[in-house]
Amino acid sequence: MTIFAANSPVATRAVADRPSELKRAQARAGYLFILPSFVLYLIFVLAPVIVTFLLSFTYYDPIEGATFVGLDNFRRFLTDDRSLQIFWNTLRFAFFAVSFNVGVGLALALALNRAMPSWLLYFFRLAFFLPVIIAAAFVSIVWSYFYGDELGVINYYLIQLGLTPVRWLTSSKTAMMSIIIMDVWKNTGFFMIIFIAALQGVPKTIMDAATMDGASYWRRFTKIILPWISPVIFFNIVYASIGALQVFESIVILTAGGPGDSTRSMSILIVEEAFGSFEIGYAASIAVVLTLVILLLTSLQLLGSRRWVSY
Repeated sequence: MTIFAANSPVATRAVADRPSELKRAQARAGYLFILPSFVLYLIFVLAPVIVTFLLSFTYYDPIEGATFVGLDNFRRFLTDDRSLQIFWNTLRFAFFAVSFNVGVGLALALALNRAMPSWLLYFFRLAFFLPVIIAAAFVSIVWSYFYGDELGVINYYLIQLGLTPVRWLTSSKTAMMSIIIMDVWKNTGFFMIIFIAALQGVPKTIMDAATMDGASYWRRFTKIILPWISPVIFFNIVYASIGALQVFESIVILTAGGPGDSTRSMSILIVEEAFGSFEIGYAASIAVVLTLVILLLTSLQLLGSRRWVSY
């Protein structure tokens, strides 16, 4: 047995490493400060997620309660033609909404990231960003007047020009495209602002050196700007994808999921099954599928980013 003296280096180090009463008090205070947030997260986020996951394996009757049915709800979703169509609707909307939101946002940021009068620069930034801060429900109501078949603003001008009016929201061929256009109009300003901040972080000295070496703008864009802002591009793609896969209010207000099911999303199906048909277990299984799709796509984007994102 080894006995250390009270003034030995080992004993001195042990005393020094022991947290003081002040540090313990500060730690307790810190835990008390984060306790309300942790409790709220536990009650309103973590607990509903766990309950939804458990309900997805049951048939829930509001009167008789839950009955375990295993994977029947998931099997029903994967074999039902209607649910599969709605699933592809959601993926199609997400693909085009993400592509145009990020692409147009980057194009606008590049257009505004140049020398111009400050008042003009602030005007354009405000004009493109203003739709972002307006509620999606209000934007959808306004655009419903633009898209009207007979009294719509767009069709009015098409008729004045001698063109055939378009059934923007009442045709299955154009309804989804119309919703995507409105979504891009509303959200692209958000991505534009983020891209502008990223572009302003590109070292000016490197750009000036490339210009002096005779590099064209396209070459400077592909070899300097894109690699430099690639982490921001990746963030915008992931952020836009998560939001697009959960699209709800704009579709409900503009088309209510129609014509037929041509614009119905998985979020709308969840609400309809849970609170319209009271198929709470089935709705929970759809929510689990949607969550898994978001996790899978985010994971694939993260894995793919290793090839093109410069960290």
